[in-house]
Amino acid sequence: MRVLIVDDLAPFREVARAVIDASDGFEAVGEAASGEEAVLSACLLQPDLVLMDVNLPGIDGLEATRRIRSHPIAPVVLLLSTWESDDGDGAEQCGAAEYITKSRFDPERLAQAWRHALVGQLRETAMRPVARARVGEPSRHRHPGPS
Repeated sequence: MRVLIVDDLAPFREVARAVIDASDGFEAVGEAASGEEAVLSACLLQPDLVLMDVNLPGIDGLEATRRIRSHPIAPVVLLLSTWESDDGDGAEQCGAAEYITKSRFDPERLAQAWRHALVGQLRETAMRPVARARVGEPSRHRHPGPS
C-alpha cells in the first residue's frame, strides 16, 4: 500500500516512516507538513492510505480529510493525534476510517487499521448497488390517475 504521511512535526514524520518501513506491504510515497500540502499531495501521488495528523497549520487534518475524501477515487485516511482526549467521533464525520493516538501507532496497529478500513470499504461498496436499485425502482404504489 502506498502511504502519504501528513504531520507538521518532522520527528513524527520520521517515526511514521519507520513504522511504515517495518510494516509488510506498506511503502511511504510522500510527506506533507500542512493540510493544504496534504490535499495537493494526495491528488498528485494518489496514495492508497493517508496518515493524517489532526492538528496542522493552515486547514486542520479534519478539513484536509474532508477535501481528500471528496474525490471520486479517494484514499483511506487514518487520523492521528498526540492527545488521547481528542474526540475520535470527528474521524467518522470527516470521512476518516479510524482515529489512532500517536503513542499507540506501530506496525501492528497500522495493519489492523488498514484491515478495518478495507472491511468498511467492502461493506460500503456492497451496499451501493442495492441503494441504486431502490432509488431507480418504479414505485409499487400506484396513484389512480384519470380514467
